[in-house]
Amino acid sequence: MKKNLLLIAVMIMLVSTVSAQEFPKMDASPMDAAYYPNRAAFRAFAKTEEEKKAGEPKIRVLYSRPQAKEREVFGNLVKYGEVWRIGANESTEVLFYQDVTIGGTKIKAGRYTMYATAQENEWEVMFSTDTDGWGQYAFKPEESTVAKITVPTKKTPETLEALGILFEKADGGANMIIGWEDTMVSIPIMF
Repeated sequence: MKKNLLLIAVMIMLVSTVSAQEFPKMDASPMDAAYYPNRAAFRAFAKTEEEKKAGEPKIRVLYSRPQAKEREVFGNLVKYGEVWRIGANESTEVLFYQDVTIGGTKIKAGRYTMYATAQENEWEVMFSTDTDGWGQYAFKPEESTVAKITVPTKKTPETLEALGILFEKADGGANMIIGWEDTMVSIPIMF
């Protein structure tokens, strides 16, 4: 009888503990990931060792995908001439699985954050050692920038409601394509 009462008391405590958890609501800007090669996250499903080796990731980007929601993005939501976290919420994070070269600067394999200063015709994109931050508020460009590159803007083939990042294969590396609204940039990354 004592065992049964003890068991019931423990179960009541567990149920009340589990039901007391309050999970946050889903964020309006969900987090996404982009890999190079693009299907690297699915390499475990490769049928041959050759396919598995070809699918080994070289780059991974974690970023939030804000939406335009009928707002003018560039020049308004993203102010020209001001540092932007390239996304929403936490700073956009890039993981290089091997050493890379961006804008003539060698970057060691590792985890970095990305920021941009957008202008109408070009962006200056910066890679920083300031990781695990929210937004661009902790970013100290003069202290933590390991590489930067200025790239021209291009018009997107169609209007993009949400920010997106993808990779395209390029000679000697890959191009990281960042697009939102009617604007995109291409950042060459050499391996």
